[in-house]
Amino acid sequence: MSEERTEVASLGEFGLIDHLTRNNETRQASTILSIGDDAAVIDQFGKQTVISSDMLIEGVHFDLMYTPLKHLGYKSVVVNLSDICAMNATPTHITLNLGISNRFSVEALDEFYEGVYAACNFYNVDLIGGDTVSSQRGLIISITAIGEITPDKFVTRSGAKSKDLLCVSGDLGGAYLGLQLLEREKKIFLEHPEIKPDLEGRAYVTGRLLKPEARIDIVEWLAENDIVPTSMMDISDGLSSEILHICKQSNVGCVLYEDKIPFHDETKEVAYKFDTDPTACALSGGEDYELLFTIKQDDYDKLRMQEKISVIGYMTEPAEGKYLITRKGNKHELTAQGWTAFQ
Repeated sequence: MSEERTEVASLGEFGLIDHLTRNNETRQASTILSIGDDAAVIDQFGKQTVISSDMLIEGVHFDLMYTPLKHLGYKSVVVNLSDICAMNATPTHITLNLGISNRFSVEALDEFYEGVYAACNFYNVDLIGGDTVSSQRGLIISITAIGEITPDKFVTRSGAKSKDLLCVSGDLGGAYLGLQLLEREKKIFLEHPEIKPDLEGRAYVTGRLLKPEARIDIVEWLAENDIVPTSMMDISDGLSSEILHICKQSNVGCVLYEDKIPFHDETKEVAYKFDTDPTACALSGGEDYELLFTIKQDDYDKLRMQEKISVIGYMTEPAEGKYLITRKGNKHELTAQGWTAFQ
């Protein structure tokens, strides 16, 4: 029995929007008017508003050969919410714009939206609008995320000071290795379609790529423990380039200790299997969506026992440079080799 396929053209633009948003719920008291009018209306009740926008292009940011549409919908939301978390804010709303070609059926878009709604539900965020247009080829996704924060409590990349501690949430390098594993299996499949993909049971690293999470839990934990980071950003392009962003914008140097960088056991196992150094995966890999932030030394005792956060170095005067201290105690200048757009 063949799966049912409904052509997008059979519904028309407004029919498609009605169909895809038929089960859309509002969760936020701040949502006054949602999808269905010329614009949405939100009232942030005396909070400041934080806004971030991101685009994902098929063939550049994702590959549908190994990315299920539901996972893609979920991840599209998460990578935007991560930017809101990186400002120390709470995400509340998103808008979603899609460019779709006629190779996508209504059922395929339903799958994508399932992931979008799953993320909205998990993060308590409202989808309040967007646009759906034709694309000549491929899938184009653009999301704007909106968040709220108590006035002037937002955290930028430019507030780090010399002697501040450099911290990171979670563990690093997994998403990059998940990508390597999936790309390897894609190559084998294209050359030998009869061979079934073998992901070797590596659910952790493939999950880090296909279903990342935004670290709202870290933002909440910092607030509960009365810690306001001096600077913060999320790790989308690799640890080294993100640290260098903070150094540049805050006009500071840094010392990063290789043996303090956190890794999941599976990340290390897969790295060695690929004959790759886990540290290189963390420094240059990207797409981990963990939070990188600096705190005053006075706050160290508050997070000393927190397993979700690792102190990986400290900030210095700008003239002291930016260095990585290896496990063997050697000193290397920190360079950015992460993802660079337009190359």
